[in-house]
Amino acid sequence: MVKYIFFFLIGLYTFSSCTADNMATLAPLPLSVGTPNKIRIICDQDDWDGAIGDSIRYTFQAPFLILPNPEPMFDLKHFTAEQILNDELRRNLRTYVMVADLSDTNSGTTKLMMQDLNGEKLRRAKEDPEYNTMIGKDKWAKGQMLVYLFGNGQDALCKNMREKFPTIARRINGFDQNLIHKSAYVYGESNLLNSKAKELMDIGMHIPSDYELAMEKSLPGKLTQDGGITEDAAPGIDLIWMKRRTDEELSNIFVYSIPYTNQDQFKKQAVIDLINQVGKKYISSTIEDSYLVVNDVDLPVFTTDLKINGSYAIEARGIWEMENDFMGGPFVSYLVHNEKTGRLVLMNGFVYAPSRDKRDYMQEMATILKNTEF
Repeated sequence: MVKYIFFFLIGLYTFSSCTADNMATLAPLPLSVGTPNKIRIICDQDDWDGAIGDSIRYTFQAPFLILPNPEPMFDLKHFTAEQILNDELRRNLRTYVMVADLSDTNSGTTKLMMQDLNGEKLRRAKEDPEYNTMIGKDKWAKGQMLVYLFGNGQDALCKNMREKFPTIARRINGFDQNLIHKSAYVYGESNLLNSKAKELMDIGMHIPSDYELAMEKSLPGKLTQDGGITEDAAPGIDLIWMKRRTDEELSNIFVYSIPYTNQDQFKKQAVIDLINQVGKKYISSTIEDSYLVVNDVDLPVFTTDLKINGSYAIEARGIWEMENDFMGGPFVSYLVHNEKTGRLVLMNGFVYAPSRDKRDYMQEMATILKNTEF
């Protein structure tokens, strides 16, 4: 009887243990929490305090282009593997980058990473120096992204970080984009402003509902050979200026449409000149004789070729200021060739937020403008 009781208790314990394991496996993952541009770095404390940490900060906290005062591309917070494993709340965040030297088998971070790099992936990571990153998702929570960055030795790890950072940054920015989009349109869209853009310029804009109309113009006119504007002949010049004012910032979008003449209109200086022409003629503050200009003396203007929903465009980023007034801030512009109408569309977003960080505002602005359909 004692023997039967003993085996019964052993069986009961085994069954309850298996049931607990199964329940843990089947339990739904919690939802991840966090905001865009926030990265949790998982690495050993010695690495964070040494050359590895210096490389992480140098790459991931490089300046965001382009702002009046330097702001980092990403905000970082460091955890060790032990801190992550011993605190459930630290495992429920959105974005992690795990950095490990695989040759250091005593490292807590390496041990944690090797649990995920098992089998063929682990063999390849140790033998193939070109295999040094991996993307994971939903490890501890739903809607979570983990970037694994590894190397065999400290020098190899630093080298891999420098080479793979642009790709990692693009993946993280892409992962954040859905959250930025939801934040931009938290109150929905403005049917009035969307209709104005469609009516005047035959483009499909998606303007958040907290923007209001500041100005609209549809003028007969054309560009002169010296870059000036006349208002005496078709096919005309169209303008919409929209604003959003809060206690923290004043966000502006102006959209300007002119005839397309030649590819020289996409040169950097031509884009700057066009912004200045619109700014001097139409964009002012409450101060008399004030007008918007691009300040490309104190900081440069950066341009990039891209496509917006299939249409060729030039992105320009720089600093604007208000002539004859003490205002200024960052701008992002997209000059787009709308082939269907044979016109150029200049979409310019600029922010005035004194004493505030402006990176997140500019990311939201770019999201709104690149959401346009031609």
